[in-house]
Amino acid sequence: MSFLASFESALNTFVAFAWGTPLLVLLVGGGLFLLISSRARPYRHLGHSIDLLRGKYDDPDDPGQVPHRQALSTALSGTLGLGNIAGVALAISTGGPGAIFWMWVTALVGVATKFFTATLAVMYRGRDGNGELQGGPMYVIREGMGKKWLPLAYLFALAGLCGLLPVFQSNQTVQLLRESFAQPLGWVSAENTFAFDLSLGVALAIAAMLVIVGRIQRIGRFAVRVVPAMVVFYMALTLIVIGYFWREVPAAFALIFTDAFSGQAAAGGVLGTVIATGISRGAFSNEAGIGSESLAHGAAKTTEPVREGVVAMLGPIVDTLVVCTCTALVILLTGVWQHGEGIEGVSLTASAFSQVFGGWGPLLLLVMVVPLAFSTIVTYWYYGVKCFSFLFGSRWQSLYTAVYVVLIVLGAVASLSIVNNIIIGMYAVMAIPTMTSTLLLSGRVNRAARDYFVKTPGA
Repeated sequence: MSFLASFESALNTFVAFAWGTPLLVLLVGGGLFLLISSRARPYRHLGHSIDLLRGKYDDPDDPGQVPHRQALSTALSGTLGLGNIAGVALAISTGGPGAIFWMWVTALVGVATKFFTATLAVMYRGRDGNGELQGGPMYVIREGMGKKWLPLAYLFALAGLCGLLPVFQSNQTVQLLRESFAQPLGWVSAENTFAFDLSLGVALAIAAMLVIVGRIQRIGRFAVRVVPAMVVFYMALTLIVIGYFWREVPAAFALIFTDAFSGQAAAGGVLGTVIATGISRGAFSNEAGIGSESLAHGAAKTTEPVREGVVAMLGPIVDTLVVCTCTALVILLTGVWQHGEGIEGVSLTASAFSQVFGGWGPLLLLVMVVPLAFSTIVTYWYYGVKCFSFLFGSRWQSLYTAVYVVLIVLGAVASLSIVNNIIIGMYAVMAIPTMTSTLLLSGRVNRAARDYFVKTPGA
């Protein structure tokens, strides 16, 4: 067996172990505990989220770096895009249609989880090596739990360095550009695929650098323009497909529900595969309980931590309950999931759109995927550089940025299975310190939320 094959086999074993029953219980069971302990308070104040996003409570003099809407857009730019398009396709091809049901479960409990994690990210902000105020699970642990818990903070930051890499986004973006645009036009053949992928990887890296130099402020301004527009565009595309197959919609939902508890369509027909695939892909999609989104929400300009928690809980609703569901319906209604053997990730979704839009389908998907995948790449840089600075100090940030840019290029020509397993495995590791700290500090969030909603009329 070659080294590459051995390494890939070891990664498969690690991912299966990392996403075993204990972690699934921690994410879903922990989210249920947060939901019950808060008496479903987050769900009762969704209207307040809209007021906050409209800027009703904004104060430019508040501590932080970006307004609420930019913090949410940055967090969504890290979750929307390939997680919803390639991720949903991978979930269905691996776990069958029933995996979508378990993705919904992660979103429903994820609303409560994100409320708590984002509130804590602002409540326990800390100073980095440059003296700037920063938020995220590692600062929550350091500032809110004391020195004896610092190993958990370092564990999160180390896993974040490995899990928040641009390789998956770079890989799938280049694959879609090649298969949906360059090959049909005759710009690339089987002989020069590597050269084409490498060239696109370099172009992505250069474009990312132009945004990265502006740090979180420029990333926030970029995300708040791109994310809402691309979501609306994608929703319009998927609704056209769903409308085209409207008679089959009830059957598609029935298939999701029945397969969620039978596992007949999963690899090997194992129910555990359905559940594990759905929950891991749901976590990859909306990042509830993983902690990466807290790195963005911790930068919000506010003196009221609960406000950012209220804003953050919209993430799983938009990301998983709306966008992922639309992607799943497109794949199921067009039937490509049954004939997609050997088709992976974003190519399966592109094949589904081709059923209705013909040759234009992949190109229309391309218009949505590339900006969102690119926004994810620059957002992940921001997440990663915060983890790097926490571990090694701010003076070496330029070194991390150089390595990150090189990884954008390498991701364009990497193996999807290896890339996918590294990221999914590290997401599991990140969840351990995030959920542990959130559960231990949840009482403080509940007290803060109770006080905030009492003193904020109409919230």
